[in-house]
Amino acid sequence: MERESQDVTARLEAAANLLERTLGWLEERQNALSGEVERISATVEQSRREEELAAKLEAMEKELAELKASAAQATPAHSALAPLRKTVPSATLDMLAKHGVGEGPVDARTLDAALSSLSIEQRIAVKSQLLRAGAIA
Repeated sequence: MERESQDVTARLEAAANLLERTLGWLEERQNALSGEVERISATVEQSRREEELAAKLEAMEKELAELKASAAQATPAHSALAPLRKTVPSATLDMLAKHGVGEGPVDARTLDAALSSLSIEQRIAVKSQLLRAGAIA
């Protein structure tokens, strides 16, 4: 029994020594890996292709600014942005006529009263149609 305990003690001492050496090696490795990193900087040269793209972008931005300026000066009748159709669908006009809302400018309170029986989605659709047609502001 004494011999077995000496063998176990010797094996434990060997394991402890091995663990100490491993721990020392790990600490050295950690110190080597966690060293300070020096500042890294680099310069990027702009290639000829990037210069061409930058010039094209600048030209397009100028053209866009000119188009916006010309569109702002144009009258709505001559503007390409003006809607082509300013009519309201006949079903909408029929529904509004049943509630006493005629053609021409529509009073908001009268319109809300006329649309009270519709769902919210239908109210939004009717109001957007009237807005496109210029019947409400």
